Amino acid sequence: MSSGDGGEVASAAAGPPTPLEWKFSQVFGERTAGEEVQEVDIISAIEFDKTGDHLATGDRGGRVVLFERTDTKEHGGSRRDLERTDYPVSRHPEFRYKTEFQSHEPEFDYLKSLEIEEKINKIRWCQMANGALFLLSTNDKTIKFWKVQEKKIKKVADINVDPSKAVATGGIASSSVSSSPKPYLANGGCSDRPYSSLSNELSFPPGGIPSLRLPVVTSSEISLVARCRRVYAHAHDYHINSISNNSDGETFISADDLRINLWNLEISNQSFNIVDVKPANMEDLTEVITSAEFHPTHCNMLTYSSSKGSIRLIDLRQSALCDSHSKLFEEQEAPGSRSFFTEIIASISDVKFARDGRYLLSRDYMTLKLWDINMDSGPVATFQVHEYLRPKLCDLYENDSIFDKFECCLSGDGLRVATGSYSNLFRVFGCAAGSTEATTLEASKNPMRRQVQTPSRPSRSLSSSITRVVRRGGESPGADANGNSFDFTTKLLHLAWHPSENSIACAAANSLYMYYA
Repeated sequence: MSSGDGGEVASAAAGPPTPLEWKFSQVFGERTAGEEVQEVDIISAIEFDKTGDHLATGDRGGRVVLFERTDTKEHGGSRRDLERTDYPVSRHPEFRYKTEFQSHEPEFDYLKSLEIEEKINKIRWCQMANGALFLLSTNDKTIKFWKVQEKKIKKVADINVDPSKAVATGGIASSSVSSSPKPYLANGGCSDRPYSSLSNELSFPPGGIPSLRLPVVTSSEISLVARCRRVYAHAHDYHINSISNNSDGETFISADDLRINLWNLEISNQSFNIVDVKPANMEDLTEVITSAEFHPTHCNMLTYSSSKGSIRLIDLRQSALCDSHSKLFEEQEAPGSRSFFTEIIASISDVKFARDGRYLLSRDYMTLKLWDINMDSGPVATFQVHEYLRPKLCDLYENDSIFDKFECCLSGDGLRVATGSYSNLFRVFGCAAGSTEATTLEASKNPMRRQVQTPSRPSRSLSSSITRVVRRGGESPGADANGNSFDFTTKLLHLAWHPSENSIACAAANSLYMYYA
C-alpha cells in the first residue's frame, strides 16, 4: 500500500505478503477462572507511543498504567549495531509494568446535576523531552497533560556522633544537608547560635571524636513521579470522544458530539472552536461527531467521522471555522437495502490515518473500510467483520449491543488492518493488492484456538490496484469451530498496533493481551 505508483507496481509483481502467524506474547492482569471483574478495572483505552517502546492503558477507574519495552534494552547497543551483527535478532517485543497513576477522579456537575465518571476515554502520547514522558488523557469532560519522570531519592548519612559508627568516607561530600537542622525561631527567623548549643541532642564521647565525618549521600533510589502539568477543562458541553495530537508538537484537538476544539499544549484556559455542527434548533439535529484525528504529517489537515457514516477531511488554512469540508468520504447505500437499523449500523465508531497519511481506516458496526484520501468516490477496500450478525440486529438493538463502539488500527507498514469483535475475538485483514488474509484470533493465551478456516472471496479488481474493492471476512458463521455461540457480553473494543513491528496489544475486560507475528 505505497503512495507511489512505482512502489505499487513492484509490490503487485512480488505478489501479496504471506498471512501472518500470530503467537501469544504476554498478558497483564490475567483473570483466574471464576474471578469476578471489577467495573473500575476494565480497560477503556490503549495507546503505543511513536517509538513503540512505551504503552499506556486507561481504565474505567480513572487510572493510567504505563508499560515499557524491555527486550531492546537487555540486548544493549543501538539498533544499527544489532543490524551489523551476524545473527538475526528474533526476539518478540516484551513489556514490563512501569508505573501507574490516578489520572481522573469522579466529579459532579452541580449546574447540570450530572455525575462525571472518571473513566479514561482516550490517551495520546506527546513528544518526549529530557528523558521525561508526556501524555494527554481525557474523561468525558476534562483533558489532562501529564509528565512522568524518574526522580532520584537521595538519602543523607548521619554525622558519626557515635564513635563506633565512625567510618572514613574517602570522598568529597556531595550534599551539604545536615541531619541536625538549625533551630528556627517562632517568627520564621533562624538562630545563629553555634551548634554546641544542640549538645542535648548529640552525645559526644569523653575526649571528643577523632575524625568528624560530614554527611554524604549514601544511596539514591529511582522513583517514577507523575505530575499533572495542565488541566484543560470547561470547554465541552457534551462528552469528549476523541483527542489527537498535531504533528507540529504544539497543538491538539478535542472532539465531543457537536464540536471540535483546537488547543495549544501550553495554554489551558482557552481553546478555539474549529468545527461546530450544532444546529440553531436541536430538533433539526441529524448527525453527531463520533471520532476525530489529525493528519500524521500535515499540521493543517484533520479528519472527523459522523454517526451517518460519513468522513470529512478539513483544512485549517481555509477558514477559522471549518464547517465546510475539503473532502467528503461516504458510501452510497444500495437501493432497497434501507431498514430501521441502517443509520445505526452506519455510524462510524473510529477513524485512523495510516502512518503515511495517504489512507484512512474507518470502523462501523458491520465493517472496516479503507479509504484513499485522493479518491472520495468510495472505499478502496471493505472488510466484513459482523456480517453474520445481520439476522440478529433486533436482538442486538434490544440489549444495546448495536451501539458498541469498536476501535480499529493499521500496521506501521500499512499492509494490514485490525479490529475487535465479540467473544473477545479480534480480526486481522491484509489490505495489500491481491491479499486474501483474513485471520480471526481470540484474546487468550492460545489466540488461534477459535480459528475458523474459511475461503476468502477473491478481490474484484477495477482499473488499477488503487481502486480495487475487496470484500472479505463475511463468511464467519455465528458460531466458532467448536460450535460455541458468540458471547455478546465479552467484547474486544480496544486494541493498538505497534508502530514499527507486527505486534498487537488488545484489552479483554481488565486483561491486557499482547501478540506478535
